[in-house]
Amino acid sequence: MPTVDTDAFLRDLYELRAIGTFKTGVHRPTYSPHDMEARRWLIAKLTQCGLDAEIDGIGNVFGRHRGEGPHLLVGSHIESQNEAGWLDGALGVVAGVALARAGLPVDVCAFADEEGHFSLSLPGSRSAIGDLSEAAIDGARNRTDGTPLRDALRAAGLEGLPRRPLEIERYKGYYEMHIEQGTQLEAAGLRLGVVTGIVAIWQWRIVVEGQQDHAGGTSMAERRDAGLSAVRLLAAIDAEFPRIVGERTTWTTGRFRLEPDAPNIIPGRAEILFQFRDVSVPVLERLEAGLKMLVQEANRRERCKITLSSVSKAVPALCDPQMMRCLSDAAQDIAPGAWQIMPSGAGHDAQVIARKMPASMLFVPSIGGISHHWSEDTKDEDLALGVQVLHSAAERFLAG
Repeated sequence: MPTVDTDAFLRDLYELRAIGTFKTGVHRPTYSPHDMEARRWLIAKLTQCGLDAEIDGIGNVFGRHRGEGPHLLVGSHIESQNEAGWLDGALGVVAGVALARAGLPVDVCAFADEEGHFSLSLPGSRSAIGDLSEAAIDGARNRTDGTPLRDALRAAGLEGLPRRPLEIERYKGYYEMHIEQGTQLEAAGLRLGVVTGIVAIWQWRIVVEGQQDHAGGTSMAERRDAGLSAVRLLAAIDAEFPRIVGERTTWTTGRFRLEPDAPNIIPGRAEILFQFRDVSVPVLERLEAGLKMLVQEANRRERCKITLSSVSKAVPALCDPQMMRCLSDAAQDIAPGAWQIMPSGAGHDAQVIARKMPASMLFVPSIGGISHHWSEDTKDEDLALGVQVLHSAAERFLAG
């Protein structure tokens, strides 16, 4: 069987990078003209590799191997964050193309809107496993300009196309190659990461209600300042969480909004979107209990009313041990001592697919740990090494 063509793999990556170029990265938001151009480019590449390629009604692109199995599913996504990096998602899809070109019995997929431009969690992969309702599509809006998802699908020429479900029984497993989006590999001087699991994100809305009033006429003793109460709560979270977290837990205040958001008015309301991430459900439950306790204490202490509500709770996805072992063995054979096992701190389509079939991921380093920014980058030699290891692991897994 032919080995993987790393030169063609890198050429494909750079061709895709040229679609929607922004500085050294790309700007390909979901269903934009550049995103749709990239999907058409991918269909042509898959066809050249001998796969039957099509796009479905949510924008997922599939390339189907024509021969006998057992088959692997390999892929990721190809849209980008706004004015962001060229490898996030694209790497996994182009790696799938490389494996198909090498003659492996793989189907290649590019799932739509992994980046969440329409405020749905992983809608492309969820649609593929039958977990995205028509009502959810009806209610989705673009997070930047408010465009309804239905309107975006119509403008992209996807209206009326059926959404294609995965034939789960067709696949032995799913592999996804990705940039790390962090500094662990680079800091350790390593070139590959075999992913053990993908974190679950638990997101919360915190609303603080005070009293809007005049910034000059209201004494400090009289104030019910929602902004200050919110800041004190967040500081308390930051002080308490290090005592109850896991080894790789992260927590983030992703949105902080004050109303009426004017410098001469005491804010009467603050709204916070807060999340924490971990691969362990007991750790997530411990963080939830800690957060609820801190909100309860703040309500006793503050002159403002604070309410906490759950926005979403995902389930961690553990990678398949056999698929991980194939990656580890391939990494040790090809790059001995230059790899490690590690969790993924970011969400990926793999966590959705893992609900229906064995799944595993391979990481390559991100220079400076940078991602979701146009300066995101990885050395060509690390990209080539990654696809070589993925190819070897896929051969081993299919043979095993």
